[in-house]
Amino acid sequence: MKALLALEDGTVFHGEGFGASATACGEVCFNTSMTGYQEILTDPSYKGQIVAMTYPLIGNYGINSQDVESWRPHVSGFVVRELSPVVSNWRADLSLGDYLQNHGVPGLQGIDTRSLTKKLRVSGAMKALISTEGLKPEEAVQRAREWPGLVGVDYAKEVTHPEPFLWDEEDNQSASFNLVRGGDDSNPETSGIQCLLRTYRLLRTTLG
Repeated sequence: MKALLALEDGTVFHGEGFGASATACGEVCFNTSMTGYQEILTDPSYKGQIVAMTYPLIGNYGINSQDVESWRPHVSGFVVRELSPVVSNWRADLSLGDYLQNHGVPGLQGIDTRSLTKKLRVSGAMKALISTEGLKPEEAVQRAREWPGLVGVDYAKEVTHPEPFLWDEEDNQSASFNLVRGGDDSNPETSGIQCLLRTYRLLRTTLG
């Protein structure tokens, strides 16, 4: 399916869509990581943003249920130079495209991500719209400009898990202590919980 990314300055990138058939606005930014796209997608700090990866091939090791940072992807859209047609990893549960489709997130591949990155480095993050629904470029640019942006939006209540949950339901990875959540409304990353548990085990081993 055809897809596009429209920026508020009038620039439009055309490519091929993957993931969900959807349209979303967000602040477009780039990430230079060579791996870790699953952690990026599920990082709560990317709520309201369309993330473009600078590394040219993304998706080759698929998605698994263990490496997520949160209970769902939080990005508004995902942009890559090339989506790997093959998933090759014994831990993979599904492909990147299927994962985004299951969560209603539109993806775009086949654009010049180097050009996009250079523009963002010079001009800074911009309002943008990503669509895999055949939207006309003029309408896409206009809607990107009309998007209110991130300032003043309380995304914390949107990324927070709706209900209390057990991170390690089968108690295979948790140490024998109670993790008390404070009175804030943040959504802790899974890797942060894992780091806390490793620190606890290290201290318990060192101090006896």
